[in-house]
Amino acid sequence: MNAAENKLIYRRLSQKGFKPSHVAEVGVYLPETSNILDYIKQGIRTTLVEADPRYVAAIREYFGDKYPITLHPVAVFDSEGTIELMNRAASTFASILESSPALVNDAYKKQDADKFTVPAKRFDSLDDGTIDLLSIDIEGCEWYVLKHMISRPAVISVETHGKRYINPFINEITQWMEDNGYELWYKDSSDSVYIRRGLFPVTAADRRNLLFSEWLLAWKRFKANVKDALLGRNQ
Repeated sequence: MNAAENKLIYRRLSQKGFKPSHVAEVGVYLPETSNILDYIKQGIRTTLVEADPRYVAAIREYFGDKYPITLHPVAVFDSEGTIELMNRAASTFASILESSPALVNDAYKKQDADKFTVPAKRFDSLDDGTIDLLSIDIEGCEWYVLKHMISRPAVISVETHGKRYINPFINEITQWMEDNGYELWYKDSSDSVYIRRGLFPVTAADRRNLLFSEWLLAWKRFKANVKDALLGRNQ
């Protein structure tokens, strides 16, 4: 993998001189798309959580026994037991949710044929307290990871937005970050990346880039909503 192929979070953290010792990702999808792939391939201790059996099999085949990975084939939720998920292309989400990227952005209608049931765990049963870089992308249930987390990672990347979609627990996520001493570092097309205050200096350029990203995201959302209104699409 050359520098041009590195994930944005890896590039930006490398520029800041940050190197984690234990990385984790909740909601991996395909292994080659992992947000922490660069760190995995460096042999850094890794915890992966993926609920969809198809992607669990793909992760096991892709990484094999070459890296120090602990893989949990479960869904993270607010309680333990089982949970019903829906699969829509690249999006797998809890069927009880009324808001997820597939529902909001793709106007997906829930269908019985897309349902399947998996084991559910609270994140405190998977977290040993040593995670220092965490990526969460579970299509609307991200809050349940933070709510029950033991670790206090130096860096947290969480899916909060995308096109028309806003995470249904955005207020809880934002408040948790404030209460636990995190500041927003940057946003990309779907994720907000937070760092513990004081981890490294957030420069004036960082703040300008964040403001621009927020403006761009708001503009894209406005255009999408205008298009929906013109087409008569129901939100």
